[in-house]
Amino acid sequence: MNAFRRLTLSLSLLLSSAALAPALAQVASETIQTSAGALQVSAVVTGLDEPWGFGFLPDGKIVVTERDGRVLLVTPGAGAVALRNPPQVLADGQGGLLDVLVPRDFAQSRTLYFTHAKRQGRGSGTAVTKAVLSADGTALTAHDTIFEIAPGSSGGRHFGSRLVEARDGTLFVTVGDRGSDDTAQDRSLHNGSVLRITKTGAVPSDNPFVNTAGVLPEIWSYGHRNPQGAAMDSNGQLWVTEHGARGGDEVNRIQKGANFGWPVISYGTHYSGRSIGEGTSKPGMEQPVTYWDPSIAPSGLTFYTSGPIRGWSGDMLAGSLKFDYIARLEGSPLREVEQIRGESTQRVRDVRQGPDGALWFLSVGNGALYRMAAVGS
Repeated sequence: MNAFRRLTLSLSLLLSSAALAPALAQVASETIQTSAGALQVSAVVTGLDEPWGFGFLPDGKIVVTERDGRVLLVTPGAGAVALRNPPQVLADGQGGLLDVLVPRDFAQSRTLYFTHAKRQGRGSGTAVTKAVLSADGTALTAHDTIFEIAPGSSGGRHFGSRLVEARDGTLFVTVGDRGSDDTAQDRSLHNGSVLRITKTGAVPSDNPFVNTAGVLPEIWSYGHRNPQGAAMDSNGQLWVTEHGARGGDEVNRIQKGANFGWPVISYGTHYSGRSIGEGTSKPGMEQPVTYWDPSIAPSGLTFYTSGPIRGWSGDMLAGSLKFDYIARLEGSPLREVEQIRGESTQRVRDVRQGPDGALWFLSVGNGALYRMAAVGS
């Protein structure tokens, strides 16, 4: 952990045994000029160490994950508490505690879903664990790892790891190729796939490869490199953003049973400059809806539904880890039309529209959760 953040969080703990008072952010607030006019960005909680994902609870509180394994429960305006008994994770390179999903039935079940890296022999893989938030909001209980990818991967790269709840209550889970390109075309492994499971980890009977010999039945689509953004649009269509290599970061409209081509086709090159695969297209392999070259390292994805930010209704918003902005995409064909950029948007890891209509995002560079809304709202 960064020494400054360790100090500020330690001081906060001394101030209160129950809550972490917000630490000083590098950027506490700022005004950003956008196509929707002036938007006010305000830090909600600071002093975070490698924040990765967040989700909104029905009572207005926010769950935030940190890659090293801590889960925070944030009360806007009143700081945060570190929940006791977080999931057991393996902090392995890019892996650790990653995304969190607050399902639609949380008010009844109090169940949260987490993706994380899990030790598998000498290697590690992406796993999904569910846990129940205690009635007093201080701890996670009843842990159950409902799914983990087929073992066989080593190294700490490309865990993917976004979670999305479909309209029918099933879960979509993104998994990267684990740094081994060719495995994204090997359907006897989960690597490089979008998976679909139930909330118990079972295989839905209508998954595309349930009765296909030699193919893991959780696979919904495959041929992905490292999808770190995933979201449903207003029509219930799943979209993902994924990291290319050197260039070729993609936005993909996910289709049941589809092959998205990695590493056979790509709009990028290897970091060495060598070409990738067989070119940019091949029969039977899907094309991205749009792509970035140079790469922006997209992470986090949301669709802005109707709300107080003018002119953004229906637009896609994606974080950029590499170039420190939030990309706004719209139109047909879909394309990036705006870069929302300020001192607060340093290495944007996750971005979501909140129940209040504001745009919320996690900045790894500032170690903070921010809220972006019209000035005065």
